[in-house]
Amino acid sequence: MTRHHKARRSPSGVKDDRGSISIYAAIVLVGLIVMIGIAVDGGGKMRATERADALAQEAARAGGQELDAGDAITADRIAVDPTAARAAALDYLRQAGARGTVTVSDDGKTLTITVDGEYRTRFLPVIGVTGMSVTGHGSATLLHGVDAPEN
Repeated sequence: MTRHHKARRSPSGVKDDRGSISIYAAIVLVGLIVMIGIAVDGGGKMRATERADALAQEAARAGGQELDAGDAITADRIAVDPTAARAAALDYLRQAGARGTVTVSDDGKTLTITVDGEYRTRFLPVIGVTGMSVTGHGSATLLHGVDAPEN
């Protein structure tokens, strides 16, 4: 014996479609959550990138203060001590809870810092995105005497 399910009909003979709005609402709700997630987590990634840029710039300044004293005293040239500059910049990043790389130019006048990190998402794990990589850049260039720009 088989049963056939018939659509319910109201007393006026109109087909009963209760519950169909629930499917629509669920689909729209998921879409809204994804859109909110993109806005919130996109803004969060931008803030994390700005922080990484700021940390890289400050680390470059910290490293740029490590002058090669021997050359500076004799006025032969103004340049950083590469080993001390790298150590100072990396120490600054470590204290700030960041990690990165330090490059000193061949002439010892420019330090370039790259900070790498990750932004942990708040809404997007719903669709499987748990983190986004973040990279910040900063540099410091030593200027002295004729190298310095005029105001």
